[in-house]
Amino acid sequence: MSDKIKDISILLVEDETELSEYLKEYLEMFFYRVYNAPNGDIAYDIYKQKRPDIILTDINMPHMNGFNLVSKIRKNDNKTKIIIMSAHSEQDKLLQAIKLNLVTYLIKPIQNDILKKILLDTVKLIRYTEKRLYLSENIFWDIDTDTLWKKNQLINIKDKEKKLIKLLCSKPNHAFSAKEIFDYINKEKKTFSQHAVTSLMKRLRIKLPEDFILNIYGSGYKVVAY
Repeated sequence: MSDKIKDISILLVEDETELSEYLKEYLEMFFYRVYNAPNGDIAYDIYKQKRPDIILTDINMPHMNGFNLVSKIRKNDNKTKIIIMSAHSEQDKLLQAIKLNLVTYLIKPIQNDILKKILLDTVKLIRYTEKRLYLSENIFWDIDTDTLWKKNQLINIKDKEKKLIKLLCSKPNHAFSAKEIFDYINKEKKTFSQHAVTSLMKRLRIKLPEDFILNIYGSGYKVVAY
């Protein structure tokens, strides 16, 4: 796969060294960012730091097993997509885990074609149900939280910059005039200032890739949906 998935990350949790190394190499064929943990304790630390979009975890591990890991995550997070791997002998644990809002579960040994389909279907699910507006391959606007992300990292923008992005993303491919932008950002009545809009645009563009916001001569500014 020549173009790896850059906007969605995955955490692999597996304590069997050989299987872990094999699965990690396999996942790296598809995902640009693959995190790896040998048990639930380390996995939870990585989860808190990296906030992966997908977790692929074994159910039977030392220190903190997969069931306890998922239970701990689900206390405050029903959004992260989780796939459980299990041996046939662990079906009692699996029945408990099924209640924890899983994407699915896989019985070992795992077939590559099945795993690939599940992973790619999960990627599609995230992209089309998480209310993300993609503005490039790896930059998206989260409509639910009014936040801008690049490669799963939050882009820090100030309040007025956020309002500007929110307006532009409300109608991608539509050019907003400087007056429309000024009035939206300044809810209180103020005298229109072209300079204020231009200065705001310059400050925001420093934080974003070149040509992220397009200046359409005679019309205004717009972003283009990817």
